[in-house]
Amino acid sequence: MSGKHALPSQQYHVFMQTFDALLREAETAHGHLCAGQILGVRLAMLGCERLGIDDPKGLVTPKDRKRLVTFIEIDRCATDAIAVVTGCRLGKRAIKFRDWGKMAATFVDLASPLAPQGDTPIYKAIRIAALESSKQRARDLYPNIENKNQQQMLAYRELPIAELFSEEWVAVPIHPREMPGYKSGRITCEVCGEGINYDRETHRDGKILCEACASPETRYYQSLTKDQLSTTSKAGPETSPQPAH
Repeated sequence: MSGKHALPSQQYHVFMQTFDALLREAETAHGHLCAGQILGVRLAMLGCERLGIDDPKGLVTPKDRKRLVTFIEIDRCATDAIAVVTGCRLGKRAIKFRDWGKMAATFVDLASPLAPQGDTPIYKAIRIAALESSKQRARDLYPNIENKNQQQMLAYRELPIAELFSEEWVAVPIHPREMPGYKSGRITCEVCGEGINYDRETHRDGKILCEACASPETRYYQSLTKDQLSTTSKAGPETSPQPAH
């Protein structure tokens, strides 16, 4: 591939997979290859490099596998790529999603604790954000390519780090109950009867409530009325599963 900068095809670390190998994994995980995948792979590799984490998935050095927690600020293509590189997963509680709409991620090194804040440990972390100017740089590099995704896919492979990302060292508090591997008792909501994990219950008027029952107005969902169900469901209320009471 031609270009004005060297491709980041070398290994960033001793044990980490190559950029191209990780990109193939990201493409498989995401379902297609796009500019966001390339940006996400490079962003995550940079985060691991800055923290000195050679093998975040523990393929060769198992001690690195549980060293990282990643905060992601957008639910777009790059998010899947970041998960592939770091080995962090939402189901492992090693990915924390903050819906800020920014192409950015913060990589927290659990092996680098700072002074605690009360009962909450604080850790050293690196926050990396994609530069808006990188889009213009892609246009500058490949002005003859009309398709923006193809243009950015080529440019994001070869642009130097300083033209792709901003970096900031930060401190991140993580309460023990938010950590991967945290164990807690399962508590039952006294209104809906559903189980509550990870100390998310609310105590009010002598009752134990889940967040949905404690603050119904803040729920991301609302129950459908029979009239709504009959007009919106193709199957109809007779054949649709009814909510438990």
